[in-house]
Amino acid sequence: MLNRFSGIFKVQQPTQRTFGWADAVVIALVVVVIYAGVRLAIDTPAEIEGPSISLAPEVLPYYALRSVGRMAAAYTLSLVFALVYGRAAAYHRRAEQVLMPLLDVLQSVPILSFLPVVLLSLSAILPQAIAAELASIVLIFTSQAWNLGFGWYQSLTTIPNELNEAAITFRFNTWMRFRTLELPFAAIGLLWNSMMSWAGGWFFLMAAEIFTVGDKDFRLLGLGAYLQEAANQEDYRAIGLGIATLVLVIVLLDQLVWRPLLAWADRFKLEMTESDNPPTSWFYDLLRTAHITNWLDRRMRQPVIQGLDALFARSPLTIAPRNGTNNHRRRPWFTILVVIALGVGLVYGLTQAGQMLVEVPAAQWTDVGLGVAATLLRVMIALVIALAWTIPVGVLIGTNPRIATVLQPVVQVTASIPATALFPVLLLVMLQLPAGLNIAAVLLMLMGTQWYLLFNIIAGAAAIPQDLKFTSTLLRLDRRARWRTLILPALFPYIITGAITASGGAWNASIVAEYFQLGGKTHQVTGVGALIADATAAGDFHLLLAATLSMILTVVLINRLFWRRLYRRAEEQYRME
Repeated sequence: MLNRFSGIFKVQQPTQRTFGWADAVVIALVVVVIYAGVRLAIDTPAEIEGPSISLAPEVLPYYALRSVGRMAAAYTLSLVFALVYGRAAAYHRRAEQVLMPLLDVLQSVPILSFLPVVLLSLSAILPQAIAAELASIVLIFTSQAWNLGFGWYQSLTTIPNELNEAAITFRFNTWMRFRTLELPFAAIGLLWNSMMSWAGGWFFLMAAEIFTVGDKDFRLLGLGAYLQEAANQEDYRAIGLGIATLVLVIVLLDQLVWRPLLAWADRFKLEMTESDNPPTSWFYDLLRTAHITNWLDRRMRQPVIQGLDALFARSPLTIAPRNGTNNHRRRPWFTILVVIALGVGLVYGLTQAGQMLVEVPAAQWTDVGLGVAATLLRVMIALVIALAWTIPVGVLIGTNPRIATVLQPVVQVTASIPATALFPVLLLVMLQLPAGLNIAAVLLMLMGTQWYLLFNIIAGAAAIPQDLKFTSTLLRLDRRARWRTLILPALFPYIITGAITASGGAWNASIVAEYFQLGGKTHQVTGVGALIADATAAGDFHLLLAATLSMILTVVLINRLFWRRLYRRAEEQYRME
């Protein structure tokens, strides 16, 4: 039965999304890539010795610099990838039909499931130290690039027509269009997506820095390895110093990088009147008034921009239509050759992967099925617990400005601390309890999922129109009726959006949560994450391929068949109009 707000929340029959040919090709490509990595991993040494981790306080600045350096390298690669990939998808319709489904499936893949395969394959062809560094950068790249790519693509496809027409009138070439229209228009969205991507990258960086299975020690010098070694030695002073350093680094990046950039980018906001509460930054104000900043701008930034303008001044005129078509006709034979080559490669890779999977014994397939079911159960438990507390707390923060002023900064700093950095410390406590490892696994998944839900719910609660709140008051709705007819319907799209991201975070956390080495002992529980780690330690590459593909395909199918349908229902039935 429709509630009193049925005229506000649009009700439609949601459409069903089916698999298309692009989805099938992308999944096949993922299978072939995983198979190629497993084949390379066969030549990995049976034993890999990791670095010696010092717990001396004076090494913390160096370890912090190493960790931030990996993050910066991965972010730079992610940003370049996003700018090229998103522009190709936005301005070439034929490319868009392939690139966007590819990106959609890739963002559904649990990133940490790649970690053992990437580490083993790179270790087979490169020195171990270089392989581990590259693997960590690749892992962080995959956690950042998809989000940045979608954000850039969305910005390019939503540029107002009048701005596009102005660029055409002034005959901007590709470079001038990028510098004076596309980048300024997308600046704010890119910055917010960059902050989200950077925050998510800490989770995967810590996982890469502490990854150890059996006799293969892939740890890297950094804050994650420092905290794990401190937990191994039960050195609580070192644990405190490591956590304090990590928090300090996150706060410094926020205050010295992200907030100044947000304050600077506010000039690019499209609005008729100035905002009442523009973003501010004490550091940006300091830089803007400093003489050395003005000198650097005149002597370095402006000459570089002028040089680039002169360099690209003779580049051909390119008019990029909004969500447009391909202006450059490619020769049919070239396209046909690319498709044939891709098809042959996919068929060969799928055949080889199939032969490898056929050799997996039935008993191991049973273990894989049980592992997937056990991990899925933990993911569901973590989501239920997260929803139980994030909905009331998120509504409280989102609808009460006074409470938001106090709690929101605390929540933001707490959420920025990666769960993988705290897990060794958590494990020290939980191992003392009955079924402690199972509880610890669920808690790590919870720590990796709850913030996605909380921030989405805060945004949803803050977005409820004030006139609807007044209407519910005039109708004298009690608390239960208000939640049933106003708050929950308004929050539903935000809850689903947060739950999709949160479930992906929980699956990623399973790789670390279900198998862990602490104090010279291996601790594990039944789950597909533990099975992947076990196969990596034992060198059972057939099982590694089977478990990794099973996890990836399970997550993709759940996203497509369950979360996608809920998302469309939320978008169509509970959209406020």
